[in-house]
Amino acid sequence: MSVVQFEIPVEREEVQWIRRRVEEFRFFEEPEGHQWEHGANRAYMERLREHWLTGYDWEATVARLNAFANFRVEVEPGFHLHCIHIRSSRADAQPLLIAHGWPGSVLEFETILRRLAEPEDASQPAFHVVAPSLPGYAWSDRPKAPIGPRAVAGLYDRLMGELGYDRFIYQGGDWGSVIGGWIGLDSARVQAIHLNGYGLRSADMSAHTPEEKQWLNWARMIRATETGYLVLQGTKPQSLGFAMMDSPMGVAAWLSEKYCGWSDTNASMVEPPFSLDTMLDTILIYLTTRSFLTATWIYRGMFLEGGFAIPAGRRIEVPVGVAAFPRDLLAFPPRSMVERGYNVVRYTQMPHGGHFAGLEEPEALLGDLRAFVSGVG
Repeated sequence: MSVVQFEIPVEREEVQWIRRRVEEFRFFEEPEGHQWEHGANRAYMERLREHWLTGYDWEATVARLNAFANFRVEVEPGFHLHCIHIRSSRADAQPLLIAHGWPGSVLEFETILRRLAEPEDASQPAFHVVAPSLPGYAWSDRPKAPIGPRAVAGLYDRLMGELGYDRFIYQGGDWGSVIGGWIGLDSARVQAIHLNGYGLRSADMSAHTPEEKQWLNWARMIRATETGYLVLQGTKPQSLGFAMMDSPMGVAAWLSEKYCGWSDTNASMVEPPFSLDTMLDTILIYLTTRSFLTATWIYRGMFLEGGFAIPAGRRIEVPVGVAAFPRDLLAFPPRSMVERGYNVVRYTQMPHGGHFAGLEEPEALLGDLRAFVSGVG
């Protein structure tokens, strides 16, 4: 196996093709009075396109990411994962794997990675930080066929071993939370798990209290109104790929709608609560690496593996910390339900925040992770 330092490429020819397609894009009708309730909003997409063509600098984003130590690590013969790997100067630093999901990237953790390694306050825990790109995403290799989160958990476990870590702490949201559940069940290396998304479910998800019933009704509503993308990407991703791989604006709309709908916006906000530059950073990672399609394969892989259920008779017994952000698509149920499948030692109900915690509420995510690790020693 090998660990090789890596420089993220700009991919200028791909950027030029993308720009031509964006310039040639033709807008179309939308319902009168529409904001985001029927999908991506035209006025927002027009502003995004204009900034894309006149004010956005992809090369500057690549330079920022290359300021981190990037590596490609062979985790199976011929198969490599990309990761950012920052070793702390602290003698007491603990290995930490921090994992993104869809439609995210390692960019979500940009503002906290160095602070995790070198905390401003010496009383806070320090970490040797590993932030991988999911298989099929960005600069990681593409699997030959869809693989699910349990298989990815095995790759992440081997990644930490190849980097020289016999034990590690895990943090994740979205797919990162599902992978974290499987790592908790399957890995002998993991010591503790911190989650900001509700991933694997226990076999018993019945509601026994008014609070649990309220959550279950909410979850059913979300399933009916927000998970069409999951069914499509989990059943027929190749058909979606024929449209998206030829349309940078299509990818931009597909992702932007999720960043709007899954974030903690308020009634006065009619667009994602992130700058146009931040949105384009995320979009260009998928476009310049031509990874939109293979990034959806994990959904198909999850269905092939059997879904989100914790196997009967199993429970995640390593210490688990929960950062429950109220507007997350995968928002946590009451602690009583989570504890059926997880050994929860810390459960924090965050006052605000949504799905993209590293972008929306980096201070809250950082603070809760530090408090959890300090609490479990």
